[in-house]
Amino acid sequence: MRVAIIGGGPGGLYAAALLKRLDPAREITVFERNAPDDTFGFGVVLSDETLGGIEHADPVVHEAMQREFVRWDDIDIVHRGTRHTSGGHGFAALGRRRLLEILHERCRSLGVELRFRTRAPDTAALTGAYDLVVAADGVHSTTREAYAHAFGPHVTGHRCRYIWLAADFPFDAFRFEIAETEHGVMQLHGYPYAADASTVIVEMREEVWRSAGFAEMDEQESVERCAKIFADALGGRPLKSNKSAWTTFRTVVNEHWSHGNLVLLGDAAHTAHFSIGSGTKLAVEDALALAACLEERPTLPEALAAYESERKPVVASTQRAARASLEWFENLGLYLDQPPRQFAFNLLTRSRRVTHGNLRLRDARFTEAVEREFGCPPGTPPMFTPFRLRGLTLRNRVVVSPMDMYSAVDGVPGDFHLVHLGARALGGAGLVMTEMVCVSPEGRITPGCAGLWTAGQAEAWRRITGFVHRQAPGTAIGVQLGHSGRKGSTKLMWEGMDEPLPEGNWPLVAASPLPYRPDSQVPRQLSRSQLTDIREQFAAAAVRAARAGFDLLELHCAHGYLLSGFLSPLTNRRTDAYGGSLDRRLRYPLEVFDAVRAVWPQERPMTVRISATDWAEGGTTDEEAVAIARAFAAHGADAVDVSTGQVVAGERPEFGRSYQTPFADRIRHEVDVPVIAVGAISSWDDVNSLILAGRADLCALARPHLYDPHWTLHAAAEQGYAGEAAVWPAPYRAGSRRPQTGRTDGPKPRLSLGS
Repeated sequence: MRVAIIGGGPGGLYAAALLKRLDPAREITVFERNAPDDTFGFGVVLSDETLGGIEHADPVVHEAMQREFVRWDDIDIVHRGTRHTSGGHGFAALGRRRLLEILHERCRSLGVELRFRTRAPDTAALTGAYDLVVAADGVHSTTREAYAHAFGPHVTGHRCRYIWLAADFPFDAFRFEIAETEHGVMQLHGYPYAADASTVIVEMREEVWRSAGFAEMDEQESVERCAKIFADALGGRPLKSNKSAWTTFRTVVNEHWSHGNLVLLGDAAHTAHFSIGSGTKLAVEDALALAACLEERPTLPEALAAYESERKPVVASTQRAARASLEWFENLGLYLDQPPRQFAFNLLTRSRRVTHGNLRLRDARFTEAVEREFGCPPGTPPMFTPFRLRGLTLRNRVVVSPMDMYSAVDGVPGDFHLVHLGARALGGAGLVMTEMVCVSPEGRITPGCAGLWTAGQAEAWRRITGFVHRQAPGTAIGVQLGHSGRKGSTKLMWEGMDEPLPEGNWPLVAASPLPYRPDSQVPRQLSRSQLTDIREQFAAAAVRAARAGFDLLELHCAHGYLLSGFLSPLTNRRTDAYGGSLDRRLRYPLEVFDAVRAVWPQERPMTVRISATDWAEGGTTDEEAVAIARAFAAHGADAVDVSTGQVVAGERPEFGRSYQTPFADRIRHEVDVPVIAVGAISSWDDVNSLILAGRADLCALARPHLYDPHWTLHAAAEQGYAGEAAVWPAPYRAGSRRPQTGRTDGPKPRLSLGS
């Protein structure tokens, strides 16, 4: 096999060494346009996991790297003159130039041909002359762009400028330092990579960078200015550059990683923000996987398909974490007024990969200090601290999220609802929410939806709230009121979600006459008199909800249902007073909110659920989501339940663990209103992390409560908590400890005496 590698960075060189080591008969040529000692950046950070892979694949390279590594455990966060240190993190770094020298030496010893100061020939010529061509030519890959039709690249720019510098001394920890200047907030990321050197990255929002005058400075002026701004962190020492230039980070994603005998590797295939130190790590792991797949698969097409299949999910997960970290730093200004330790905890958990639980394992003293500052009593996890909304005190921060059950008859909740909601109330959550309860027969999603348009329905709900209050004292129960709008008259979810009923349809109404799907019924645009009628239906349902004994009421203005349909520019095309600008699109949902708040008991809280993004071009923007939340808060909303999407059928959500929580986080800090976070929050560790970091006040979970009605009580048991915020019902107390299982952890029986 003849192999050409375009790009002599760590990923390309390591791939060359591995491929040659595994099969010395391979002819491998690396084309690198720069000189051998040219490099950009300074230090490289690698994880223990990646180092383990390197050790297994090529002990010679691993041993050479081991001799060069600088290792440290601490992270320092310096903000407003206060430094907080968290230990137990475990980093290893070395100079990028030294890493390249090690890889050059290894490639030469194996017989790889290294062509420096040589631009790679035309890719079409390479693919014809070589059996395999590996494009490891970086974030600005000309190979990727030349074959964009095949790879399908998506490149996203971001809001911050950064510059890669170095200092001639070693930091004693990974250091984050925040500088609040007259131009705005700036941050320093620094870490040691040699006994006498550290990498220093200075980063700030584009508008701050321009205001500070960096756009007009040359390289040396920028370096000197950065050293002056962060003089305390540097001890007054200078910074140095290496062809350093201000740039913006670009996230690269490719739909496909190979085309014929051409394959992408490293930054050419994907990028992940430097704040989680993953660029070189991912490239090296790519090289390992590519080499392994070429060994394991009988043909090149199978090997390249296996490589992509193996690496894509890993990279996607890393990119989600990197995106969360990147956006945290972009929005750093939101968190500046947090208490110092909470700010540090927030920074450490920004990517959602470091959580409350593993931070406790790494540094229990630091985490306990954050908990004390937050107000956690000794031995109380953050999720089991109380929270007050108006006249209602929730005993913990867990909410059973509204989940449509489609099991009512003529809108009347029956035994199923009693058992479903009752079981989850007995399961320990602070607040249990009903499904969306419809305000009229025409406002149902399906024939199985529950309602509150009759006194009989209210009595059926009273039976359920009475059970919760008697049998699960301390658990609150809330009702979510809504109207389906254009998403109504459909089959039960398990018969065909969002599919129109084959018969027995009822007419639909909406902000504008736009069907949800091409095969959906076209709704009628609501007239002024119909708007009044529906507003009164909401108010009447709220009166019935109060009489039924609900502790909290939530107005459903999300997920493309009627009120949500007014808020989104994708679904509201009206030209009257209820359409057009955001203020006009808000007008009707606020009228309904005001009507409900006027009849809902003043001591009982009222929340509103919104879709903070439509996950579709031209939909609700981040800024509009903040404005929507601010408007509802100004009208008396006690909290905003921040969800996303389900507004248009063509949405493209960015799914992932806790993927909706950044929207709640932003609203909480910009609007200063309590928020309920939702969206793939799957573990009690996630809940503790979000609450303690100050990104949410309450966390709503749906599917985990379907899997385990006693999710909250089990979370308490698993954390060794037995306080008032998670009380087991008397008949269930015997089950408050995990049942014993067969022993699997040894000691093993002695089967021989040995020699």
